[in-house]
Amino acid sequence: MSTLTWRHKDLLDTENLSPAEILHLLDAAAQFEEINTRPVKKVPTLRGKGVILFFAEASTRTKTSFDVAAKRLSADSFSLAKSGSSLSKGESLKDTALTLEAMAPDIIVIRHSSSGAAAFLAERLACSVVNAGDGWHAHPTQALLDAYTLRKHWQGKMQGKSVTILGDITHSRVVRSNIHLLTRLGVKVRLFGPRTLLPRGVHNWPAEVAGSLEDAVKNADAVMCLRLQLERQQAGLLPDLSEYASRFCLDQKHLELAAPGAPVLHPGPINRGLEISSALADAPQSRILYQVAAGVAVRMAVLFTLGTRNEAP
Repeated sequence: MSTLTWRHKDLLDTENLSPAEILHLLDAAAQFEEINTRPVKKVPTLRGKGVILFFAEASTRTKTSFDVAAKRLSADSFSLAKSGSSLSKGESLKDTALTLEAMAPDIIVIRHSSSGAAAFLAERLACSVVNAGDGWHAHPTQALLDAYTLRKHWQGKMQGKSVTILGDITHSRVVRSNIHLLTRLGVKVRLFGPRTLLPRGVHNWPAEVAGSLEDAVKNADAVMCLRLQLERQQAGLLPDLSEYASRFCLDQKHLELAAPGAPVLHPGPINRGLEISSALADAPQSRILYQVAAGVAVRMAVLFTLGTRNEAP
């Protein structure tokens, strides 16, 4: 692994990471990916460390991925959901966090529906805090695993590449973290979605906004679909779902407009036939299942980096 000195107590967003720090994590993840292919998928690097998985918002992939990552590093991991915590009894986030810290964890991984929840904890706790998704704000490890997936597909060449991101841009913490991270690595980002799901000020973001699905995908080196948050349809922000599918669902004919060999990504869970056709989700160009595998390696890299940051080399 690189000799870079890690300067962060927490991982709250990709916005605060330098290109060298991003590459440090991606290089570390590559080494941990190799470990995940062994018959015995475990190393003693975080033996004796404690990791609390505090998920106040539902999750399958992210929570399980962090749990597997911690266990493969030989850390002791403990899971807590909102329904099993005193948050459900009216206790404040601050008091819940202080209670958890009194148990002397080394790292708390938090997912919460409120933007800024992870930073709120990080400012008050001595242990490291990892943001596993907070409201519409950020999802740094998802962006890291997306970049890891693309970097591997492109054989390490990211400068000058382009990624198109499709769907609900306004409410996506994934797109925000990806824009920060990918642009730092020299990747151009293009966005497309319904006008009602494009945030105010999006034209000031460091990304191009396309006018049609065809224009968005044309010559793209990779295409990422976002989960359509169906609760937005009840809020009147979406047309009829069949109309949405006809105008915004990515399928094979659209992908043919992209650069040859362009991979398709999706953070999951997938609404087949809405964001992406079922055939394309299962096609050879799809890297969706590989993203899950990459997520374990990336989260191992994050936990390892934070868990050993104060240790002498």
